Amino acid sequence: MYNTYPFKLNPLPYEYDEMEPYIDKETMFLHHDKHLKNYIDKLNLAISKYPKLYNWPLEKLLTSIMFLPEDIKTDIKNNAGGVYNHNLYFEGLKKVGKGNIPIGKLARKIDFQYTNFNDFYNKFKEKALSVFGSGYAWLVLNNECKLDIVTTKNQDTVLSLNLCPIILIDVWEHAYYLKYNNRREEYIENYKNIIDWQKAEQRYEKCLKNCIK
Repeated sequence: MYNTYPFKLNPLPYEYDEMEPYIDKETMFLHHDKHLKNYIDKLNLAISKYPKLYNWPLEKLLTSIMFLPEDIKTDIKNNAGGVYNHNLYFEGLKKVGKGNIPIGKLARKIDFQYTNFNDFYNKFKEKALSVFGSGYAWLVLNNECKLDIVTTKNQDTVLSLNLCPIILIDVWEHAYYLKYNNRREEYIENYKNIIDWQKAEQRYEKCLKNCIK
């Protein structure tokens, strides 16, 4: 949906207050309707000057930075990345609460590689906490069909690393500061209560089809 110019703001698949108490209503509104919308507006402005890019989907823009006109390379990298990352983040949330765990093939893969969910999540949280300043932590599938936990800075994506995303957490301050202030670790810990593992399972199965076996 809205995957070519002019890009538009995808509506949230839930109410603004649906992730409470883990993410508050005001943060969800500002994060989605203001921060994400700002990236979309700036992305459209950059592309508007080049009609040849109007039919390029978001993923192609992000994996073809070197082929873009010089004057918009940075704008596309930053703003298309912001749109891509935020869409994945918001689409991957679902309030479940305590006891929320992976399902299906992904659950079995996590247990195989990380022993159990708690061990996996401790590693994921450690990686998220390691982000200095702004960025994301991701669970991805690499070309060897193995899970990996990686981080990216600012609005960089894992597409440039040839990795397939499964889940991600936004650790920019605007994602949590109204509720958690400087308590980033608490926000990351609570994130496990709102991961949509059904969506993650769908992404994992899609990733499996593309990885080298």
